[in-house]
This record gives sequence, C-alpha cells and structure tokens, in this order.
Amino acid sequence: MNSELGEIVSLLLKEGLLTKKNALYAKRVQSKLGPEKTLIETLKDLKYIDEKQVKEVLRANLISLRIGDLLVECGYLSQEKLNAALDIQKNQPEKRIGQIIVEKQYMSENNFIDALSVQLGFRFIDLSIEDVDSSAFENIPVKWCMSNHFLPVRKVKGKTLIAFADPFSKTDIRGAEKLFGKNFTIGIAAPYMIEKKLEKIGSGIINPRAAVDENTAIGIVDSIIGNAIDQGASDIHIEPFEERLQVRYRIDGILIPYKMFPANAATMVAARIKVLCRANIAEKRRHQDGRMTFEHKGNSFDLRTSVFVTIFGEKIVLRILNRIDQIIKFDQIGMQPKMLDRFKKDVLNVPSGVMIITGPTGSGKTTTLYSCVSEISNPQTSIITAEDPVEYVVEGICQCSIDPNINLTYEETLRHIVRQDPDVIVIGEIRDNYSAKVAVHAALTGHKVLTSFHTEDSISGLIRLMNMEIEAFLISSTVVCILAQRLLRKICTHCQGPYTPSSSDLKLLGYGSDDMKKYTLLKGKGCPVCNHTGYRGRIAVFELLVLNEFVKEAILDCRSSYDLRKISMETTGLVTLMEDALSKVSSGVTTLEETFRCIPRLIAPRPIHEINRLLGVS
Repeated sequence: MNSELGEIVSLLLKEGLLTKKNALYAKRVQSKLGPEKTLIETLKDLKYIDEKQVKEVLRANLISLRIGDLLVECGYLSQEKLNAALDIQKNQPEKRIGQIIVEKQYMSENNFIDALSVQLGFRFIDLSIEDVDSSAFENIPVKWCMSNHFLPVRKVKGKTLIAFADPFSKTDIRGAEKLFGKNFTIGIAAPYMIEKKLEKIGSGIINPRAAVDENTAIGIVDSIIGNAIDQGASDIHIEPFEERLQVRYRIDGILIPYKMFPANAATMVAARIKVLCRANIAEKRRHQDGRMTFEHKGNSFDLRTSVFVTIFGEKIVLRILNRIDQIIKFDQIGMQPKMLDRFKKDVLNVPSGVMIITGPTGSGKTTTLYSCVSEISNPQTSIITAEDPVEYVVEGICQCSIDPNINLTYEETLRHIVRQDPDVIVIGEIRDNYSAKVAVHAALTGHKVLTSFHTEDSISGLIRLMNMEIEAFLISSTVVCILAQRLLRKICTHCQGPYTPSSSDLKLLGYGSDDMKKYTLLKGKGCPVCNHTGYRGRIAVFELLVLNEFVKEAILDCRSSYDLRKISMETTGLVTLMEDALSKVSSGVTTLEETFRCIPRLIAPRPIHEINRLLGVS
C-alpha cells in the first residue's frame, strides 16, 4: 500500500511524521480534486505535514526521484510545465532540465536550487540573506575562489561551510581541497549570487565580463526589437537589476523571457534607445517618453517608448504600435452571430449617440474601435479623431495625435473638433469629466461618438459615467451602448487535446459534473510552435449592453450595479463576459484556466446551452 502513496509519503510514514490513516484520507481527497493537485500538496493543505518536515526528510534520505518529478510531486512545478521543459530539452540536449526551467521562468533560480539541494541532500545556502563570515576568508585568495566557483561562508563545528555553484564539479571540489583539505562541508547556492559576493569581497576584483561599447549596444538593441517583431510581441520590457539586465516580451498578453545581458550593458542600451526616440540622453533622474521608427525586413514599425527611473537604472518599455494592415475587419473581431447582428443594427447603424468600448489596458479596445470606424467609414461621412497617440492610420479619416508639449491637449482638441462639421467623432479615451461631457453634449447635438473607457465591465462603465458629474438623464438619452471586452489566449491547434475540468473549476462556476459532459473541452499540451505554452494567438470575448427603456429608467432611478446587471440580463439579452468566454470554452477555442485568469466573476453564469442559444451558437 505504501508504494501506492509514493516514495516521499512512504518516507514521511517511516519517520513517524504522518499516520497511515491521515495519508489514506488525503489520498481520497486528492483523487476528488483531480490530477492538478498532488498528494504532498493535499497533505499540506490538510495541515498533516508542513514544508519544513518534507525538506528535512528528503535531505536525510536520498531518493530515486528525478529532479523534475520531485518538483511536480512537491508542488513546486506543474506537470504541464515539466512536460514543456522536457520537450524543449529534446531539441536542446546540451541544456540541463534545471537550466531550461529557470530560463523559461517556470521557477526562480533560488527556488530551483533549494529544491535541487533537497534532492541531492546538500545544504541550500541563500546568499541573498546569508552573511559571509570574514574569518572564513583568512588567507584565502579570492581569485582562486572565482575560478573554481565556490564561496567559503562560515565555520560550523570546526569545518568550513562552502557554497558551490555545482557540487558535482570535480574540478571545483579539487580546488576547494587544495585550500581546505577534507575539512569542509558542501553546500549549494545560486551561481550569480556566489559571483556577486566574491566581487564585493574582492574589493573591486571583478570577474571578467563581455565589454559593452557603443557598437555592441547598437547590435543588442537591434536584435531585441527585431526578435520581438518576429515573435509578434506587443511590448518589450528592458529591466535593469543589480546583477543583470533582463529582457522580456509580452506575447499574447503574457510576459515571456527573452534574454539576460550583463548589468553593465544597461547604460549603453538605454542611451541607444534614447537616441532613437529623441529623448534626453543626459537626463537619468526623471521619467521620459518618446517615439521612434524602426526598420525591419523592409517594413517600418512605430514604437512608443517609456523610460522609468528605478534604483538600478532606467527600465524601458517599448510598445510596438499596430500598422494599417493589422486592422481587423469588423466581422472578424470575434463576436458571436446574434451579438454581431445586434451590434450592427442597433449601434453602428444608428445616426447619433455615444458608443463606449470598455476594458483594462491591453484588452483590445483600440483594435475594436478602429474596426468599427473602418466599418462605418464612407465618402459621405466626415470622421474626425482625437487620440493619444494615433496607433492606426486609416485612409479617408482625419486623425489628430495629442501632444501636451505644444499644448495640444485633449481639452484644446475637443473644443475645436466640434467646429469641424463632423458626422462621427472618435475620442481615443474618456480620461476626465471634461472629455465625458464633450462626448455626451456632442451626441445631444446629433453627432455619433465612438470612444473607450477603463472599467471592469459594461455596468461598471455606466456607474462610472454617473459618478463623473454627468446628469443621469443625459446618460440615459445619449449612451446607445457599452461594449466590454477582454482578450483570451487561444488554444494551440498543433498540440491541442481533450481534457476534463476539475471539480474545483466547476465549483467556481456553480456547475455540476453533468453540465460540461456534452462538450469536448480542449487544452494545449505545449509544443515548439506555441513556445511550449499551449496557446497561440488571442480571441476577444465581449459583453454588449444596448440600453433599452428598462435600463434607462433604472439609470434615472440611480439603481445599484447589481440591479442594473439583473435588469440588463433579463430585458436586453445581455450575455456577460464570463458567459461569452464559457461559450468559447465549450467550442474548444480557449480554456477555463485562461477564463479564470482574465474574466471577473461578478454573477453566476447561466447553463452553457442557454448561453449558446442567446448568442446564436449551434
């Protein structure tokens, strides 16, 4: 029976830290929770054991589990991430599994080395909090320690505790033996922390690093931006830390590690980017913004730059702005059939009123806004925009980019925009009471106004407007619709496969096991095509609120957000963000995991067959 419980639980039983009765009960609980929860995690949740006990037992008893299996069993790493790391290793056999896990940021280096020390039975030394005893360095040459990748930490019971980057390196062990003989204890620590401590102790003796000059900085910046464009990134994060310069890309809404560079590259890389975006190179104490054009493979790309001052230098974020050929046709933005028909008929085809698209940063509001502009644009219609900045350039419409440096503000622009005889006014974003009032009053005078807003869902958009000193009767008489949206990652079609949702996931939705049985849910296993994430591309989910008389009356009565939501669902056919996402989950487009990551759970969803009926999904 013990073998069924696993090697680690068997050791806990043997050491008397766990009873057989508790172990069997935890096994029954774990079987109901699903494969995502390991037995060790279940035992911890039930408070039968704790982290410290598990580590002590494993260090005292060397086990046969490989490091990857140990990480999964102890709950440090999911099985999916381990499988992804193993797949990557097949194509890069020269890399150790631990190196891949750390590079892909499935675990921090410190946490991985801690787990590795448990498997190997060595002591883990966290040098970020551990002080080095100066007496351990008496008559010890720092250069020798550097070349052999070890650090004497302190003396314990007459022996010197030494932190090794690789405790299995015979060369490094022999290097320590030449100084200490056999009179030392082996510990394990993060390599970069050993190097950092040795540099400080060496009083300026720095481990040789690649020199970064102006030419290499140009090459680094070009490769960072070029690779980001090739991978379809929306943002580039260049982040300086004490011991490294980290670069990450935002792909499909998730930050993905790209590369680490030496810390001394940060200054030259920042200077090169400032030159490109015409920012002040000499200013390193204040935040700055800029803009640049980057040529790559025969195409021009606009990049918006934000320089943010941190304690270790300047963090830079580059936003790769969309081009005209990336404007998505209105019919392809991802709306379900009935919602799309209603949006066209009751929103886009009405002559006046305010249409608001709402959602957090990065939810695709601008893309949807310009899909709508492209749909209604024709030679008989005058369309004028005020944006900060212009991200899409659309043929046939007049676009204005806000520039506060020359007093070209939203307030100044909106004051003049209504005098330009427009039919349609596009306000990039409602930022304050003034822009909200301009939108409402322009609609009162017969204009069609398209704009965006930052709120959680459609009802929150109404509530926020009511709190911006705009009379309730003006909102009810001018706002035609509020469209809330989010972007969810799509399942990779190259590695997708069926899966069964866990009982805990269904419980979050208020569903039973039978509610999902008739639908084949899919999930990506991870492959080279999707960078081993299981996802490739994104799809929008929407919540369309078209105001009817019942909703307008509720606004005039200043009803609560809960009442407005219930009235909208009962009388306007409102389908919530969560419900639209669940419809796409049931169609095998995205996953429950992605839905829970992105969508607010404000009200219990209706059964999926009812949602699909409302959306016109067969």
